[in-house]
Amino acid sequence: MTNDIIELATQVGRSLEAKRLLLATAESCTGGGISYAITEIPGSTGWFDCGFVTYSNASKTELLEVPAALIAQFGSVSEEVAAAMAQGAVANSNADVAVSTTGIAGPTGAVPGKPVGTVCFGWSRGATTYTERLVFSGDRQAVREQTVAHALRGLLRFIE
Repeated sequence: MTNDIIELATQVGRSLEAKRLLLATAESCTGGGISYAITEIPGSTGWFDCGFVTYSNASKTELLEVPAALIAQFGSVSEEVAAAMAQGAVANSNADVAVSTTGIAGPTGAVPGKPVGTVCFGWSRGATTYTERLVFSGDRQAVREQTVAHALRGLLRFIE
């Protein structure tokens, strides 16, 4: 875990604490990396509720209530699924706000229109959900680290 990521997680914690918000994560390609960064911060129990690592499509549907039809229509790596994951994390936890990631960290898994490094993000709070799709470069570890950092930066913007 890089110092940059820990610093971002610390900033997220301060912001959540100041606004009295509780966070949940819904992670696929990051495999719990966001939750790991968050729980590295002393006192995170005050602003972090839980993390869902929903790597399979079935777990996205079972744990986060992402409609199977949505996954079939857009693919698990899509902004639509990222939005549903973030919304599902809020709905299935005590959290006020959630961040989600779903992507192709590589080295395999690319499909037409979705190269290795494609990651979709979701941030949700109440009736508001934002999504984003980026393509990162580098190996599997680099893609995952960039994804965690971007998810935290986006969370900071979203809750500010």
